[in-house]
Amino acid sequence: MELHAALRLYAITDARPAGELPGAVAAALRGGATMIQYRAKGLDDRLLLATALQLKQITDAFGVPLIINDRTDLAIAAGAAGAHLGPGDGDLSAARIALGRDRILGATARSVEQALAAQAAGADYLGSGAVFGTSTKADAAAMPLPLLREICRSVTVPVVAIGGIDGANIARLRGCGAAGVAVVSGIFGAADVEAAARALRAKAGELL
Repeated sequence: MELHAALRLYAITDARPAGELPGAVAAALRGGATMIQYRAKGLDDRLLLATALQLKQITDAFGVPLIINDRTDLAIAAGAAGAHLGPGDGDLSAARIALGRDRILGATARSVEQALAAQAAGADYLGSGAVFGTSTKADAAAMPLPLLREICRSVTVPVVAIGGIDGANIARLRGCGAAGVAVVSGIFGAADVEAAARALRAKAGELL
């Protein structure tokens, strides 16, 4: 799948028990999620790898890339499509070398300076936000939409908007230049994950 298209609806897993993730991820994919990021904190490495391998089987069945948050080593061990590094999660240039050119490297950028630096270090795409605030990261202040627009214009790699995005506010991102949206609670926090993903996928297609 071409990277711009894969970023259209980028579903990032929530903190539910690892045993519940495969079913939730499959539901998100049935609803039209175009990329999955496995994000889990504080779990044993063996459980992280076992879960990542389960999720890869599911994403492979749908032809969708699986990205591992924070851990290039886990991405390689699981045969995932790539890894995403946030601030403080490691050196991007070293991650680029470790992943090689065949895997995807994503990076978080909250300023034009960070965006340009990440692109220069080899990032294939950027995640920028939190555009509407977020309940998943207490220190993520809301990003003004003009800044998101400026970041998108400053780089040649695709940018995905993240942070508090749901069906009620996604239309506000139209015209910002983002390739797509990255969503946690707006998908996995919904009572019907598949329906939430389907509704967001339809609206994400109207952003460009």
